[in-house]
Amino acid sequence: MDKVIIFDTTLRDGEQAAGGSLNIQEKLEIARQLEKLGVDVIEAGFPVSSPGDFEAVRSIAGEIKNTVVCGLARAHPKDIDAAWDAVKIARHPRIHVFLSASDIHILHQLKKSRDQVLEMSRDMVMRARNYTDDIEFSPMDASRANPEFIYQVLEGVIESGATTLNIPDTVGYAIPGEFGRLIEGILNNVKNIDKAVISVHCHDDLGLAVANSLEAVKCGARQVECTINGIGERAGNASLEEIVMAINTRGDFFNMMTGIDTRQIYKTSRLVSELTGFTVQPNKAIVGANAFRHQSGIHQDGVIKMPKTYEIMDPRKVGIPSSSLVLGKLSGRHAFNERLAELGYSLSEEDFNRTFQAFKELADKKKEVTDRDIESLVAEEMRTIVEVYRLERIQVTCGDRGIPTAAVKLIGPDGETLSDAALGTGPVDAVYKAINRLVKVPNMLTEFTVKSVTEGIDAIGEVLIRIESDGVTYTGRGADTDIIVASAKAYINALNRLLASRKTAV
Repeated sequence: MDKVIIFDTTLRDGEQAAGGSLNIQEKLEIARQLEKLGVDVIEAGFPVSSPGDFEAVRSIAGEIKNTVVCGLARAHPKDIDAAWDAVKIARHPRIHVFLSASDIHILHQLKKSRDQVLEMSRDMVMRARNYTDDIEFSPMDASRANPEFIYQVLEGVIESGATTLNIPDTVGYAIPGEFGRLIEGILNNVKNIDKAVISVHCHDDLGLAVANSLEAVKCGARQVECTINGIGERAGNASLEEIVMAINTRGDFFNMMTGIDTRQIYKTSRLVSELTGFTVQPNKAIVGANAFRHQSGIHQDGVIKMPKTYEIMDPRKVGIPSSSLVLGKLSGRHAFNERLAELGYSLSEEDFNRTFQAFKELADKKKEVTDRDIESLVAEEMRTIVEVYRLERIQVTCGDRGIPTAAVKLIGPDGETLSDAALGTGPVDAVYKAINRLVKVPNMLTEFTVKSVTEGIDAIGEVLIRIESDGVTYTGRGADTDIIVASAKAYINALNRLLASRKTAV
C-alpha cells in the first residue's frame, strides 16, 4: 500500500484563523501532541512574520525529534534565510517556499510578469537548497492558474532542487473532478515529476477541501496538507481527522495508508480546540460531540444489536471510549432498557413499563434525558409502587401582586377523581393545603428541601420532604422539571407512605 504523507499546518495556516493566535508555549504543547499523533511534517510557522513566530518555530525545531519541522517562506531572500535560521536545529528540517502563480495574483498582487515569476521561483528554491535538501515549493492559487504555466513553474523548481511540489487550492475554488484533472495533468506533463512528491493544500470556502484533497490522492498526490479540526484562514483547511479516517475507513477504495496513530485524534482535537478557543461544532465529522451519538430509536436498536449497522468506524479508533445512545423522545424501549442495564438497574416488566412511561413524559419536556435524569426517574417510580393517591393534574397561579392559588386533581384509592383548590402563602403552600383538603390525613410538614438533579435550564429538580403524624416521620421525594409539580409529587409520596404504614399496622 502507498503511504500518504500527512503534513500538518495547524500551527501555521491554522493559526491564521481570525482570533486563533497561539503563544510559544501553546504552540509547543500542540507540536508535542502532533508528534504523538504521528504526523509526518509539522509546519511550525512563518518565521519572518514576527519575532514571536520565529522563536516558536525554533523552539519546536529544537524539541521535536521524530517529525519533519517546516518553516514557511515567501520567495524572498530574507524570508528564506529566516526560515532556515528557525528550523536549522531540527533533526529533520524543511523550508517551504511559496509564490503566486495565477494571473489574477501575478497581475494585481505581485505586479510582475510570468517570466519574472518563473525566475523568482527557480532562484529562491535554489537559495533554499543551499541550506537543506528538503525543499517544498507551492505555486499559490494553482487551482485558478493556467495549467501550462503551472507545468513550467514546477519543472523549473524541480531542476532547482525542490523535492515536494504543493498544489494549493488557495481560495477553495476547485471542484473535485476539476482538481483531480489538474493533478493528473501535472503527472503527465511535467517531465521530471518523478523526482518530487506531489502535495495538495485545499481550503474549504465551498466546503470541498476534504473532497478535493481525497480526489487528488486518488489521482496521484501523496502528501496532504491539513489542520486539526479543519481550522485555518477564512472557512478553514482540509480537516486532518477527516482525511486520515477516510483513507483508513475506505482502504478498499484508496488502498493507501498513513502513519497516524488514530487513537490520538480525539485528544489532539480537544487540545487544539481548548488552546485556540475554537469550539468544535457538534455535528463535525469524526470529533464532533454527536459524531458517535445516536438518538433515533431505529438507529439505537440497530447499534445495540450490531454497531456496524449505523457506525462505519469504531469510536475507539479515534480515541473516543465508546459510542453513546442519546435518550430523548425518539428513543425506543430497547435503548431505554439498555441504558437501565448499563446503569445497573434490573426492573420487573411492570416497573419497567411505568418507568418507561415516565421517561417518555420527561423526554417531551427535555431535549436530552441524561443518566442522572434516569436515575431520578427510577428512584421516584420505585418509591411510588404503592399508590393510594396519585397526582393527576396541578395548576398554580402566583405572583408578587396576586394571592397564590392551587387547583389539584388526584386519583383516589378506588380510582375516583378528586379535585379541590386552596389559597396559600406561596404556590407550594397552596398546593399542600389543597392536597390536605382531599386526603384528610392530619400531619405536620417538618422539612422541605429542593435540589437540582441535572444541569441546565431544563434541569430536573428534586424535592425531599418530611412529614410527621402521631410522632412518626415519613419521607417523600418527587422529581420534575417543574419544581411545583415535584413538590406535589413529594408530598403525595410521603402521604402514601403514611397511609401504607397505617394499613400495615391494622
